[in-house]
Formats: sequence, structure tokens, C-alpha cells
Amino acid sequence: MTRPLWTADELAEATGGTLSRPFDANGLSIDTRTLTPDDLFVALLGEGRDGHAFVADALAKGAAGALVHDDVAPSEPVLRVDDTLAGLARLGAFARSRFGMSGGLTVAVTGSVGKTTTKEMLRAALSAFGTTHAAVASYNNHWGLPLTLARTPRDAMFCIAEIGMNHAGEIAPLARLARPHVAVITTIAKAHVGHLGSIEAIADEKASVMQGLEPGGIAVLPADSPQIERLKAAAGDGVVMLTFGADPSADVRLVHREADADGSLIHIDVVGHMVSLRLNAPGQHMAMNAVATLAVVAALGFNPVQAIDALEAFAPLAGRGARRELLLQDGPALLLDESYNGNGASIRAALDVLRLQPAGRRIAVLGDMLELGDEGPAEHAALAEAVIASADRLFTCGPLMRTLFDAVPAALRGCHAADSAALAPIVRAALARGDAILVKGSLGSGMKRVIEAIESSSLQPSTSNAGAG
Repeated sequence: MTRPLWTADELAEATGGTLSRPFDANGLSIDTRTLTPDDLFVALLGEGRDGHAFVADALAKGAAGALVHDDVAPSEPVLRVDDTLAGLARLGAFARSRFGMSGGLTVAVTGSVGKTTTKEMLRAALSAFGTTHAAVASYNNHWGLPLTLARTPRDAMFCIAEIGMNHAGEIAPLARLARPHVAVITTIAKAHVGHLGSIEAIADEKASVMQGLEPGGIAVLPADSPQIERLKAAAGDGVVMLTFGADPSADVRLVHREADADGSLIHIDVVGHMVSLRLNAPGQHMAMNAVATLAVVAALGFNPVQAIDALEAFAPLAGRGARRELLLQDGPALLLDESYNGNGASIRAALDVLRLQPAGRRIAVLGDMLELGDEGPAEHAALAEAVIASADRLFTCGPLMRTLFDAVPAALRGCHAADSAALAPIVRAALARGDAILVKGSLGSGMKRVIEAIESSSLQPSTSNAGAG
């Protein structure tokens, strides 16, 4: 009989809580909409929402029990703790120790751009060597990371944890919880500069992921970053460093890339061994994510050649470069969905991909880049050159993107709107056969509304294939 993910004894031991009656659990959930039978429902307190209000619904949907810190009817199967978020963190720590004792290897991914895509490439690549568990979506914060760890299957060989931040001091505690054998920093860019104050402070915060490395752990660092020496200096005693990038000094080096609208043929020197692969995701940034992935494979001691097939099958995620074919009233068009997030580096990379598309018109639809503080207006205006080089038409929304809209030639200006809700129907009405449409902006800009409006104009459900981002 298969052992459950969590036995009743483990739940009690890990959390220090009290079971109303014994129950095992085969998964964890924090949302009744995605809960599956036999999950442990964790009643978290969120912004304007208390998970305890959904305990009854979770149990009715087949949850094995609930992790709570409020009064719940004694007849219900609950595990009562002092605080559910702290209880979840203790479950994550217990699971990480259990995983390590069984020989499992943990990889932590952080960086200003490319965390989730690199995590998904690693999920694909490491699956060639053994059962691989990875974070769902962008579960990379104070509840997402412990949830990822607590969901690690007993038979997994690899766990890939994504670690993000908005403010200084957030990465180190998460890294200490994850205790990675390998930590990779994808890039250093001005995301969150409004909270951290400078690019150097951002580099320092990203470098703090190395504070959680296991003894003898390996840091995989971006050789092309102007902050590389600062990252190296932040590595503690005993940390082994492996660099990746296009720089001639990189240990894992992108030697050559042949680019087209649908992807790249890339040639990579992996610590003296040349490998080549066709990556079905266009853009230099996507190629670099693949280089970082192979650097992690090498850091773990595996043959990168065995990961090639898995990487060649990789396709970008919704909101992070997925390509969708549309059928408009007058013919086909192409949607590049980059709606999940946006900063200067990632918007330039996405515009480079738009420029490669063989389209009648290349349309850029951009929402505000947030958390840039006083540098916000200048960072938005600085995108003008990239837009001029890549787009035939620009649509923008948000007060900061107004700066960019005004900075481009009048011939490129489609429309500016106050927010994505106002912009969405304008963009939808402007589309025509043969267009390639890029939609990108910070999550808080709500660019998914534009995606939904565009897709609603398609005469058939959109189809996804490989793309950018």
C-alpha cells in the first residue's frame, strides 16, 4: 500500500499541533477551488480573507482535514496550531529534512527576470534524471515556498524551489528554509528598485540566496551581469561558484545562437563540452534561461546531453511568452502573451521577440512597470528606442506608461488609456489580419484583461505553441 504524503503522526510532529482525530493527507491546499480529495486544507489569513471561513467547504469537498488556529467544531478533522502560516512553514521545514534524508536534491531559483521560466526548464531537464517536483506557478514567497516544500512527493529525486522578494531581507529566510544544494541567480535588473533603492541593493538581496546553501553547495551566477563581482564577493566560505552567460569567462557559455521567429538553435559550451539544441522559444533571454538550466544540471553532476531532449520539448507558459494563434473576422493573427509581469529588461527582451515576427503589423500593448519608485518615469521613457525598433503601433495604459507613449513618434501611437480595463476594448477593436500582438506589463497593471479581450475576438479557441518570455 502506498504511504500517504503526510501521516497523522508526521502532521502532529512537524507542526507541534493537536489533532482532533487522526487523519493522513496526500496533498496540501490553500484554495478550495483547486482542492482535491485527501488534501490537508491550510486555513491561511490573507488580505481581506480568512481561510477559516472555507474549512467547512474544504471538508465537504473531501479534504482529509484542515490546519486551523481558530475554534472549529470538535467533530471536524482538524489539526490545531498556534498560527497556520507558522504551521505551514514548519510543515515545509519538516518535508525538506525528510526529503534530504532520502537523498533528494534541492535547487533554488531567484533573480530579477526569468525565475519561473528557468524553474520550468529545470523541471523539464531534471525529469530526465529522476522524479522532479517544482513550485506551482510563481509560488515563491513566505507561503508559496513552504507550500512547495510540503508538497514534495516521498519518491522525488529533485525539488525546485522558486524564491522571490519585494523588499530587502525576504530572500535569506526563505533560502534557509529551502536549504538548496544549488542556488541559481538568473539576472540582476531594476525590478523592485523602488523598494530597495539601487541596483547594488538588489544584487545584495538576490545574493542572500547563497546564505541558505547546504555545506559544499554550488552557486550558479550570471557572468554577463555588471554585478557579477558583487555576487561573487557575497558568496560565503565553502560556496562553489559556477558562472553562465555569453561572456568568454563563463563556465557554461552561450557560444552561438541562430535566431528566428519561433525559437533559436543554440550552441553551448558546458565546462568544456559542446552541446547544441533547438529551443522552441525565441529570444536571447530564453536562450540564456536554457544556459542557466544546463549549468544547474552540470552543477548537480549530471550529463547535460541527457537533458537536451527535454529542453527541446519545452514550451513557454501563459503570461510568460506563450504564443497563441487567433482567428479574427478577417483572418489569422498572433498573440504573444507576456501579461504576467514586466520590468525594463523583460520588456526589451519581449520587444526583441516581437521584432522577429513576420507580421503585417507588430503591435506592442504595454502596461505600467511597478515598484520602480522615483526611477519609474525615466525607466518607462527609456523604452522608447526599443519600441521604435520593434513595433509598428503602441498601445499603453497606466500613468507611467504615458511617459513612454509621449516619447515615441506620433506615427507609432495607437492609444493610451488610464488602465487595462479601459484599454482592452480599444486594442480588441484595432486588431486586424496578420497582426502580431505583444501584451506585457507588471502583474498589478492587470494586462490579463487585455489578453482576455483579445482572445474573445477570436472566432475559435486560441491555440498555444512555443514562444517567447
